[in-house]
Amino acid sequence: MAALAAPTAPPPAETLAALRRVLPAHALLSQPEDTTPYECDGLTAYRQRPMAVALPETYAQVQAVLKTCHALGVPVVARGAGTGLSGGAMPHAQGVTLSMAKFNKILHMDPVGRTAVVQCGVRNLAISEAAAPHGLYYAPDPSSQIACTIGGNVAENSGGVHCLKYGLTVHNVLQITGFTAEGEPVTFGSAALDTPGLDLLALAIGSEGMLAVATEVTVKLVPKPLLARCIMASFDDMRKAGDAVAAVIAAGIIPAGLEMMDKPMTAAVEDFVRAGYDLTAEAILLCESDGTPEEVEEEIGRMSAVLRGCGATAITVSQNEAERLRFWSGRKNAFPASGRISPDYMCMDSTIPRKRLADILLAIAAMEKKYGLRCANVFHAGDGNLHPLILFDANDPDQLHRCELFGADILETSVAMGGTVTGEHGVGVEKLNSMCVQFSAEENAQMLGIKHAFDTKGLLNPGKVIPTLNRCAEYGKMLVRGGKIAHPDLPRF
Repeated sequence: MAALAAPTAPPPAETLAALRRVLPAHALLSQPEDTTPYECDGLTAYRQRPMAVALPETYAQVQAVLKTCHALGVPVVARGAGTGLSGGAMPHAQGVTLSMAKFNKILHMDPVGRTAVVQCGVRNLAISEAAAPHGLYYAPDPSSQIACTIGGNVAENSGGVHCLKYGLTVHNVLQITGFTAEGEPVTFGSAALDTPGLDLLALAIGSEGMLAVATEVTVKLVPKPLLARCIMASFDDMRKAGDAVAAVIAAGIIPAGLEMMDKPMTAAVEDFVRAGYDLTAEAILLCESDGTPEEVEEEIGRMSAVLRGCGATAITVSQNEAERLRFWSGRKNAFPASGRISPDYMCMDSTIPRKRLADILLAIAAMEKKYGLRCANVFHAGDGNLHPLILFDANDPDQLHRCELFGADILETSVAMGGTVTGEHGVGVEKLNSMCVQFSAEENAQMLGIKHAFDTKGLLNPGKVIPTLNRCAEYGKMLVRGGKIAHPDLPRF
C-alpha cells in the first residue's frame, strides 16, 4: 500500500466561505487571536495554528463540516479537551480543527444494565459523578480525568492508575457512533456484549482520530467496591522496587492499582500536595486492594508480605478513605507537580515487560547524564507502562533538541527490551520516528492500508501516527544498533 498523499487544501477564503454556509457565525473562528489557543495539546513543544476552528453545536453541523471539508479536500483534526500528550490534536496549517467541546451531555444512564450513553465531550470524571447515586462508576481513570473527555479517551485508548485490574478504555466501551471523513454516519460495536463481524470497535479505539469522528460513546459501569485500601511501600534501591512489582503479580495478586514513583518525582509531588510520601526512599510503590472488607484484608496482608520479602524499608497502609485519597493525590498530580519545577516537560509513554522495570530506570538515569537533562519517573508499574517526564526549557532550542533525542532513546530502548513506543498517550507527532523502530515497512504499510479504507483522501488528522515509508528510510540512516543515534544533529521532525 503506497503512502497516502498529503492533502492539498484550497485557498482559506474558499474554505471559510463554504463553512460559513453550514455553521453559525459564532461557531467558526479564523482570526489569529481566536485560533491561537488551539495551536497545541498537552504536548506544548510543538505548535501550529489552524486555518480555522469549527465549534459545531449539533450532529448535523458536525456532518456538514465533514462533508464540506471532504468535498474541498481540507484536512480535519478533531479535538476534545486538548489534554493529550503526544501532539495528536496539533492542528494542520491548512486545515480545520473540529472542536467537539459542546457535546457534553450524558444522554442515558442505565443502572440495571450498568451502562451509560454519553456525548464525546463529556469529562471522564463526570461519568462517575453521574453514576455515583446508583453505586456505580466508570473505571478508566487517567490522571487528567477531571478535564479529559471520553472522546479523547477513545482516541488514545486511555488507561489510568486502576487499569491493571479494570482495563483500558477498549475494555470499558461497548459502542461508538459518529461520522466518517465523508460525513457518513458510522457505528462501531453495539449495545450488546458482542457484535457480529470484525471487531472494528477495538480498531477504532486508539486510532487517534484517523478513522472517524466520534460523537456518542456507550460505556460500561462497574459497582463501587465496598472498601479500598492502599499500601505505600518504600524501597532504598530501584531494582528492589522493580523486582517487587514483578513479585506481586507472580504471587497471583492483581491489585486494583500498582504504581511506582522514583525519588525525584516523590519530592516534586510531596512539595505540591503533601501526600505523606517517604522522601528518603529511592522509590515508592502504591498498591491498592478493593472489594469486600474480608477480601481487602486478606489481599493487603499478602501484598505486604511480598513487599517485605522484596526488601521494602517501610510499609504504610491507609487507615481510612481520606488517607487513601491522599496517597493517590500525589500520583494523580505528578504532571502538574513537574510543571512547578521546570519550565517544560515532555512525558514519554513506552511500555516494557515488568521484569525489566529496574533495567529501564537505570538506563534512563544514564541518559540523564548523556543528554544533560533531568528526568522524573512515574508509571503504571503493574502493566509496565512508563511515564518518564523529561524536564527542559522549550525556549532553549538546544534543550528542546536534546529532549527529543532523550525521548527517542527511551522509546527505542524500551522496544529493545521487548516493549512498545506507546501505552496510552498515543503516537501523534511525537513518536512518528520511533514507529519506524517499532514496526517494519510492511507493517506500517498495512496500517496505512487500514487508514485508506476509512479515509481515502487522507483528510482526518493527516501526518500523524503512521510514518511514511520515506520517513522511516531517512530515519533508518540515522540509527545504529542499541538505540543510539549516529547523527544526533540531523532534524527529527
